[in-house]
Amino acid sequence: SSPMSAKIGFIGGGAMASALMGGLVKAGATTASQITVAEPYVPLREKHAANGFRATASNREVVQNADMVWLAVKPDTIGVVLREVSDLVSPQGRKVFVSIAAGVGVQALESFLPVGARVVRVMPNLPCLVSQAASAFCRGTNATAEDAALVRDALRTVGQAEEVPEKLMDAVTGLSGSGPAYGFLMIEALADGGVRAGLPRDVALKLAAQTMKGAAAMVLETGKHPGALKDLVCSPGGTTIAGVEALELSNFRACAMRAVAAAAKRSAEMRLAAAPPQAKL
Repeated sequence: SSPMSAKIGFIGGGAMASALMGGLVKAGATTASQITVAEPYVPLREKHAANGFRATASNREVVQNADMVWLAVKPDTIGVVLREVSDLVSPQGRKVFVSIAAGVGVQALESFLPVGARVVRVMPNLPCLVSQAASAFCRGTNATAEDAALVRDALRTVGQAEEVPEKLMDAVTGLSGSGPAYGFLMIEALADGGVRAGLPRDVALKLAAQTMKGAAAMVLETGKHPGALKDLVCSPGGTTIAGVEALELSNFRACAMRAVAAAAKRSAEMRLAAAPPQAKL
C-alpha cells in the first residue's frame, strides 16, 4: 500500500492502539517515527519509545503533531480528553478524529469538539491483536470521503474493514464486535466433542480452531455462499450430513441468530442509558 502522507497520532497506547500502530508500520503505510502516541502509564510509554514511536505523556502534543488522531481511550474518558484538546482544533483544519471507544456515538464525539470538526467512529474487534480484525466504521457529519478512505486503509492493515451508516453500529457490535466470543465458544465446544470422541485435548483444540479458520478462509477467498460450501462437504448418507442434522435438531442457526440479536439489543440499551437526556430522542 502507498505510504500515507497524513501524520498519525494515538491518544491511548493500549492493546488495540499498539496493534494498529504495528499494522500501519508493518504495511509500510508509515514509519514508527511518524506516529506520535500519548500514554500515561510509564512502562507502556517507554515500550512504545523503544519501538521507535514518538511517545509522550501529553494528549495535546499528539493533536498538535497529527492530521489523523486515533482516540483509543475508555468510553468514559473520551469527553475529558476531547475537551482538553478542543482548542487546538480549527473547523477549517485538516485534522480528523477517529474514535475506537465502544458505544460513543458520532453526535457525542462532535459535541466535545468545535462545530465543523471531522470525526469517524470505528468498531474494531479483538482479533485486531493478531491482524485479523473485522472492523466497521461510520462517518460523522463533516468527515469527507478522503477521511473515510484513510480510515479504511489504516484498518485494512490489521484485517477487514467495512463502512456502514451509524444506525447499523449496534448490529455491527452484535455481530463482529461480540462475535469473536461466539467463535471461541464454538471452537471450545467442537474441541470438547473431539475429546468426547477420543482425541487428546491439545490435538482436538488445534483441529477445531484450524477447522473454523479454514471454513472462514474459504468463504472469504472463494466468494461462494456458505450453504454451497456446506453442500460440498456433505456426501449422500455420509458422516457430515449426520452432524449437520444434529446441529439442526439443536436449533444451531437460531441460536447463532439470537446471539447476534441479543448483543445488538444490549448495545442499543447501553447507548441510550449513556446518552445525555436531550440525545435520547
